[in-house]
Amino acid sequence: MLSHPTFDQLGELGLHGMAKGLRAMQANHEAGSLTHEEWLGVLLDHEVTLRRQKRFEARAKSARLRHPAVIEDVDFRAPRGLDRALFQKLATGQWIHDHQNVIITGPTGIGKSWLACALRHRACRENLSVLYQVTSLNVV
Repeated sequence: MLSHPTFDQLGELGLHGMAKGLRAMQANHEAGSLTHEEWLGVLLDHEVTLRRQKRFEARAKSARLRHPAVIEDVDFRAPRGLDRALFQKLATGQWIHDHQNVIITGPTGIGKSWLACALRHRACRENLSVLYQVTSLNVV
């Protein structure tokens, strides 16, 4: 089989993940034992993975994630008064689907921005758009 025209066609169709998967399959000697359906499944998995990754990267860029924070790295032992049950409930993202907002308040330096980035990162992984606003509160 001539691969060059196949790669050209995959590129023209915008199936870059499948092209990458095909290259990987050609380099793998064990791939010859796969059925046609298995080959197609592997190529589709590559395409879906690449598209999801690109969507995540676009959403993360738009969300302006300033910190490499993820929900799994939250340290509940830190003395910031963070309610573990409440934060884990927020981590599910149900509040987003319920069209609610989250406001994180507290003294300077306790990690509010980091926690917000962790929640934004989670929302981006769930293929949701994110808006992050920093405000100041002046109490007189």
